[in-house]
Amino acid sequence: MGGQVWRLAAVTVTVAATALTASCGYAAAIYAAEVSADQVEGGWTSKAGTSLTFHADHTFTSEHFDTLPVASECSDPTALASGSWAFYAPTQPIRTPDETVTRGTELALTFSGGDCEVTAYFFNDEADPVMCPTDDPDDGCRSDDYLKQVADRP
Repeated sequence: MGGQVWRLAAVTVTVAATALTASCGYAAAIYAAEVSADQVEGGWTSKAGTSLTFHADHTFTSEHFDTLPVASECSDPTALASGSWAFYAPTQPIRTPDETVTRGTELALTFSGGDCEVTAYFFNDEADPVMCPTDDPDDGCRSDDYLKQVADRP
């Protein structure tokens, strides 16, 4: 009888661990927020001091972007002051930024200085999204690196 209880406990723990591990890959999809291009436009800031300002012509400027962990993957993190932005085309087999796409959960940030493209993911909900520039949406951002919209949006 004692052996059966231990086997049942081991199976239960294994199933629970497998379920938790499998579910981790879905965190980005579960918490993703779909936003419009109009919602992206304007200023976004983080508690750590990073700021991005998005313009209707699909350009942006940034300050202190080099302090984010994802910037370390760029060849020259100090040259990350401006660039262009676009949502990824949802129907393309290869992830492609497309300025004609007007809504999305992921944004491509292509910096002018050097050869660097960073993906920013939107989380929370559509009414109050947060932006997380990261190479892995399941890892998210450090708590002070999430960017929120500045109150005085255009």
